Amino acid sequence: MAMAAPTGSAAPVAPALCGHLALLLLLAVPAAHGYSFPQQHTMQYWARRLEQEIDGVMRIFGGVQQLRGIYNENRNLFEVKENVPRKLVEKVAGDIESLLAKKVRALKRLANAAEKFQKAHHWQDNIREEDIEYYDSKADTEYDDPDGEEIEREKSNSLKLEFTDDANFKTKVNYSYAAVQIPTDIYKGSTVILNELNWTQALEDVFIENRKEDPSLLWQVFGSATGVTRYYPATPWRAPSKIDLYDVRRRPWYIQGASSPKDMVIIVDVSGSVSGLTLKLMKTSVYEMLDTLSDDDYVNVASFNEKAKPVSCFKHLVQANIRNKKVFKEDVQGMVAKGTTDYKAGFEYAFDQLQNSNITRANCNKMIMMFTDGGEDRVQDVFEKYNWPNKTVRVFTFSVGQHNYDVTPLQWMACANKGYYFEIPSIGAIRINTQEYLDVLGRPMVLAGNRAKQVQWTNVYQDALGLGLVVTGTLPVFNLTEDSSDRKNQLILGVMGIDVALNDIKRLTPRYNLGANGYVFAIDLNGYVLLHPNLQPQIINFREPVTLDFLDAELEDENKEEIRRSMIDGNDGQRFIKTLIKSLDEQYIDEVFRTYTWAPIKSTNYSLGLVLPPYSTYYIQANLSDQILQVKLPNIKMKDFEYLLPNSFESEGHVFIAPREYCKDLDLSDNNTEFLENFIALMEKVTPDSKQCDNFLLHNLILDTGITQQLVDRVWKDQDLNTYSLLAVFAATDGGITRVFPNKAADDWEEEPEPFNASFYRRSLDNKGYIFKPPYRDAGYRELDLENNTIGILVSTAVELSIGGKTLKPAVVGVKLDLEAWAEKFKVLASNRTDRDQLGSRRCDPLTSCEMDCEANNKDLICVLIDDGGFLVLSNQEDHWYQVGKFFSEVDANLMSALYNNSFYARKESYDFQSVCAPEAQSNTGAAPRGVFVPTVADLLSLAWWTSAAAWSLFQQFLYGLTYSSWFQTEEVAGDSMEARETSCIMKQTQYYFSTVNATYNAIIDCGNCSRLFHAQRLANTNLLFVVADKPLCSQCESVKLMQAEVRAPPRDPNQCELVDRPRYRKGPHICFDYNATEDTSDCGRGASFAPSLGVLLSLQLLLLYSSASRHPLPPAACL
Repeated sequence: MAMAAPTGSAAPVAPALCGHLALLLLLAVPAAHGYSFPQQHTMQYWARRLEQEIDGVMRIFGGVQQLRGIYNENRNLFEVKENVPRKLVEKVAGDIESLLAKKVRALKRLANAAEKFQKAHHWQDNIREEDIEYYDSKADTEYDDPDGEEIEREKSNSLKLEFTDDANFKTKVNYSYAAVQIPTDIYKGSTVILNELNWTQALEDVFIENRKEDPSLLWQVFGSATGVTRYYPATPWRAPSKIDLYDVRRRPWYIQGASSPKDMVIIVDVSGSVSGLTLKLMKTSVYEMLDTLSDDDYVNVASFNEKAKPVSCFKHLVQANIRNKKVFKEDVQGMVAKGTTDYKAGFEYAFDQLQNSNITRANCNKMIMMFTDGGEDRVQDVFEKYNWPNKTVRVFTFSVGQHNYDVTPLQWMACANKGYYFEIPSIGAIRINTQEYLDVLGRPMVLAGNRAKQVQWTNVYQDALGLGLVVTGTLPVFNLTEDSSDRKNQLILGVMGIDVALNDIKRLTPRYNLGANGYVFAIDLNGYVLLHPNLQPQIINFREPVTLDFLDAELEDENKEEIRRSMIDGNDGQRFIKTLIKSLDEQYIDEVFRTYTWAPIKSTNYSLGLVLPPYSTYYIQANLSDQILQVKLPNIKMKDFEYLLPNSFESEGHVFIAPREYCKDLDLSDNNTEFLENFIALMEKVTPDSKQCDNFLLHNLILDTGITQQLVDRVWKDQDLNTYSLLAVFAATDGGITRVFPNKAADDWEEEPEPFNASFYRRSLDNKGYIFKPPYRDAGYRELDLENNTIGILVSTAVELSIGGKTLKPAVVGVKLDLEAWAEKFKVLASNRTDRDQLGSRRCDPLTSCEMDCEANNKDLICVLIDDGGFLVLSNQEDHWYQVGKFFSEVDANLMSALYNNSFYARKESYDFQSVCAPEAQSNTGAAPRGVFVPTVADLLSLAWWTSAAAWSLFQQFLYGLTYSSWFQTEEVAGDSMEARETSCIMKQTQYYFSTVNATYNAIIDCGNCSRLFHAQRLANTNLLFVVADKPLCSQCESVKLMQAEVRAPPRDPNQCELVDRPRYRKGPHICFDYNATEDTSDCGRGASFAPSLGVLLSLQLLLLYSSASRHPLPPAACL
């Protein structure tokens, strides 16, 4: 433990008197060698010397005062503009509303046309595949066998099209045709599919007309209830390298458009009669059922035999978000079959769950999904008690596996409760039968007619065809035909969708006039971000939508919770708050002030927000038109522009320009030298006031080029950097210029050329004084060729201007310290050597007691400078020099723990839900989500097994395998192009930051005979902590090592079981369609059976087991 003796007015409660006495005695009593631990006033004196040295260097080389003067002298070249938050939010919200409204008009035109075309279509029983002309998007797709052999492509009558590259779609397209995608497990020659292809062909003309009216339209898609997808413009399908399992009906945007939100309870029969294979089929069926749910839905899963119990820690309905569904999927694997079947227990549990009104839920469609191998009880008394006569809960029953049970009771349960009965005899029937219930839920929507024609906008997700992150507007398409009795058809035809790329929405938002730390964001009714600078998912080809909550995109606090609630409620507002933010490099925490302003985006379910720091209320707008007009003569360039040319770098310092879209024809590049060359080449062709260029960006860039060059002439050129042990001086500006002097220092410059993306730049704006930034070293860093490496430490500070009473921070200046030279200087400044004593430190003999210092006694005394994140900056220990930049606990865990325990540092833990990780090793004992089911030895010896569902299931798998051999393998792997099979994961992040304590602190680290004294003092006007401590005499005083490095979150961390009991505020869609008095429920399920011969099954099984012995994983389908 550490016993402290604080000083100052804000000291914490004093420790016990004996602690004080022990500290005073240790401070006063000299050690055996005649030295005593430095007194507090001595260390405060050292701290002042350090502060003065840092301030002196920054005043000479930083040039803050001189840069202020340069800006004032050039007042005629720029104006100071104001950001008015409410006006900005109002304008951007209106622009986004207009953009989406154009897409909605096209969407409605398509939906109306589809209903019209289908109503006019005449069904053809004898239609043939050769009668239909269409482009099969998978006809040109190459599938490779896992063993390297090309799989023979099935014959196709697909049209042969030519494609051209298109910048908007980032792929090759053909604007004259639409493309068709049909799921692999659907026979494209069936009568249903051919009729669907026939009538949807007329949509192509509407697609083309829509694009003529709005050339900015991206993918226009019709997802049919039969599984057919027709999209425009045509492009080859971007299928995985093996088998394509994409089915539009399982995509979140389709599910959202095809039904109202759902409250679902899944109950699974785990009685002893459920065989091993049947139980595995049930587990896989639950997986697939969960994948039909979106974030607007709520769900719980329970198993039952004589009693019912939840399969997970969730005791009530929970939101069907990705994290909760993952918990269900993991826990479903633990279900074990035993006992006897009691349907009553299962249904009573389910009805109790649905009647619980004390929790957040969808409050729309209510349903129970029961998976069982069969039974005789109809539990009519349960339905009479809970569900009749209103039948507000639909019951769907699933008979799983092949067996000889009477299925009549299961059919009756579904038919008597407005549900549907399904059979799942094998793995091949799971996908189709776990999604067809959506047709039943769509009936009230169809019968509601135009009232149900509500355009909905989806969560963010990754486009399957390469557009990147998109949102989709959806609109259901209804069957308007009537039967012979003039009764309305109640089937949904499908869902129409139109994509909008997030980048197109971002282009409508202001960026550079908001400064480095200002930004725009938007959220939906779930609180998920549509726009946010921290929305950066790492997985490129994932199946799930991107669901990053606003409170996870930022560091959560009460103010932000209230802002989020107000935005979800559709209100507008403004609030000035003090909050914590994470640095761009995620190593630091800063306490800052921000103004949040928000308003709804009308006609959508989104809300827009703007975040501005106080210093971004005003910004500079250069106006160089007069100067540009004066140099339009041939071969004459603006003088400021000349300083961007590389031939000026040797005398004026190296210039990095931010890779911004200054002009339309400018080729962007991650290589700054190449980008600068592209920029200069373009400037030789156009003038800075050209209409194809962004005048704001370009004029500000040229202005800042000239201003920073004047700083070189007035300050940097006249100084000798070596005299003060500096490797470089630099200036970075809002206009996008980073100038590093001298030119050779650019070789070691590792900061981002875009100042707004540089951590030092953004932190300097948010913090007063001088911000030190050592080079980051993780715990595993080892010194390599250190003889030839010069380590530099950045020190930066913001330039604050006051022009006409308007305060702004348009630039950051700083220096780069030579680590080794400044470590020596640090030792001298923290020593007993006086300014006059240049010969050496004062010496003590054993008979004369004097205080130790950081120079003469570096073998006994540790002296360090640690920054506000807990990272080592300087040390008097030479073996520490190459640990500079490491978290200090990696250097001295005992001392760092003492600093934390004495409240010098506070800790903030948060989670990154967008990370990517290598997959964890999989157990070979569990059933894979969509894997081949391998029978046990006992199964193989059982004749009953060979004649049961298992053989029939494997027979169906075999049929798929004849076409696609990789069908037998699991699908749970990542994107097809990722060799490492990386997966999305949650990372736990820990940052440390200064807490509000005294500037000075003395304490003892009590380790018995190995106690250590230490003194800690904050350095004024910096982000540094000066610490002096005894070297540890022995290692028996063990401390818990503080961890700062990002680590993969343990399973269930953050604790999902606790989080669901305090769910975040959200709202579902405004309108619910779960009931219509005219609904016809007579179509409620059908049974089917097939009894293959034993001989055929035996032969197929042996062939199947042989065929599946050496297969490899297949990748999933992506989202469209």
